[in-house]
Amino acid sequence: MTDQAPILEVRDLSVSLPISGRMVPVVTDLSMSISPGEAVALVGESGCGKSMTARAIIGLPPPGAVVSGSIRLEGRELTTLSPRERRRVGGRGIGFIFQEPMTSLHPTLSIGQQMTDALRYNLNLPTRVARDRARELLARVGLPKERDLLNAYVHELSGGMRQRVMIAMAISCNPKLVIADEPTTALDVTIQAQVLELLIAMRAEIGLAMLYISHDLEVVAEFCDRAIVMYAGDQVEAGTPVECLKMPHHPYTRGLVDAIPHAGEARARLSPIPGQVPSLGSWPRGCRFQPRCPRQDDRCATRPELATVVRSEVRCWHPLVGEVS
Repeated sequence: MTDQAPILEVRDLSVSLPISGRMVPVVTDLSMSISPGEAVALVGESGCGKSMTARAIIGLPPPGAVVSGSIRLEGRELTTLSPRERRRVGGRGIGFIFQEPMTSLHPTLSIGQQMTDALRYNLNLPTRVARDRARELLARVGLPKERDLLNAYVHELSGGMRQRVMIAMAISCNPKLVIADEPTTALDVTIQAQVLELLIAMRAEIGLAMLYISHDLEVVAEFCDRAIVMYAGDQVEAGTPVECLKMPHHPYTRGLVDAIPHAGEARARLSPIPGQVPSLGSWPRGCRFQPRCPRQDDRCATRPELATVVRSEVRCWHPLVGEVS
């Protein structure tokens, strides 16, 4: 972990969505910081609030409302900015890599037009200079120089090429922070490895701070410096990914680890977490993992605070201690 001042500081962030005429919480009291060159992961099942946290940071729809808390980028408070000012931050301060470029890139605009429009708007570059910059970026992310991809459309590219285009667009305006929302989910394992290697190289080369969203703790352990495990909008554990994998302290984190298949154990029975993430608006009172937790008791009817357990922060009345996976 670096001693430099954080690029991103999030403090006590709570986000709600308008559903059926009322504001329903989707993220509660989340805090984190990311320093230059550091990668922090948000981990958890679908519906835990990972993507909503990312969208709140960058100001993307759906129309979630930051109910309370602070989001600072290089010391600048983002929650008080106007929509126009947030768009500027989204271009020059924060880059975003979406998990499915086929639905994120415009199908009727060429790759070149999409890249140059962003460069002209955010950096005020002339069209010719913007196109030259776009070519340099595509080459930088490992796309073939001999093919002029600026004139190509998204449907003409493979899945790996589309994701590389997304990465090139995310870093095109020299952001300090890149948010990667499950950027390898739609790719086969070989392309996944190539994309992760590229992201690692980008971090080392230009000192990017990165927020990496994933449900895969093993990938996170290879790529990230710290991990925040989320459940039903709550931050339930935070520590290094290796600690979360080898010695998880929250029963939910332990459940995620136990559900990971391992090579050479194809016939072994996995241990899935019983039940499912509660739907928005129907979170249980107290500990939100209580209905699915094998360690729950009457005390879990009260929501626990984050507390330090060994070297991790854990929100649990009955944390696991000394139980190695």
